[in-house]
Amino acid sequence: MNKKMRLLAVPTLALGALALSTAPAMAHGEDSWSSQATLNTMNNSGTTGQAMVEVHGMEAKVTVNVSGAAETFMDGPFPHAQHIHIAAQGVCPGPDADTDGDGVVNTTEGHPFYGHIGNSLTTEGDTSADSALAVERFPGGSAYTYERTFELTPETAASLKDGSAVVVVHGVDPTLMPAAASEKMSDLDPSLPAAATLPAACGTLAGSQMDAMPEGGADTGVEAAASNGNTAGIAVAGAGVLAMGGAAMVLRRRANA
Repeated sequence: MNKKMRLLAVPTLALGALALSTAPAMAHGEDSWSSQATLNTMNNSGTTGQAMVEVHGMEAKVTVNVSGAAETFMDGPFPHAQHIHIAAQGVCPGPDADTDGDGVVNTTEGHPFYGHIGNSLTTEGDTSADSALAVERFPGGSAYTYERTFELTPETAASLKDGSAVVVVHGVDPTLMPAAASEKMSDLDPSLPAAATLPAACGTLAGSQMDAMPEGGADTGVEAAASNGNTAGIAVAGAGVLAMGGAAMVLRRRANA
């Protein structure tokens, strides 16, 4: 190589090194990564959505966008329990999981597929499995955006890493259920109707290169789309029971515009 060629080669190599040093970092790291799920309809609910979990150490920012869900009951938004299920097959059950033949796949029938609850996606307070049925602290209505940052359990973090974590949204309009199922009480709490805890949408959380959900969300809690096209923050306040198919459940709500 002559002197002129050697001079040309030096800046070329330098530019190559610069390009390598400025290449974008991978979205996944040992302590930080993100997972995303498409929530598909279960039990003829019509509910669909997207979920994203951004993990930094043991802290996670969870965003869930839901539409087509059961809308109201007793003049209030229908509460939708939602959870990250873990430590099983990491998949959503199909119709064949209906072992009792009532035409729906209830929560217990889905456990062998998506597992037990790792974290409850509540709007405030506790996020452990102890809040699985805290209906007053879950989002409600036919469409909502949920966003909250909280500490993961070690088991949930492990399932997110190995790809076996699943997001499940519960609560189905009883008019969309087979008669045999709509008349039943919940397999999780006999004081609740089956419709209140029936899985409505489900999706496996898989590794994602996205930095954020396609649609934005509120800082904390829930943002719900009202029927008149306006957006209002809602939270269902007051535990109790719903009354569906002959069962009584008293629901009080707090609406924050």
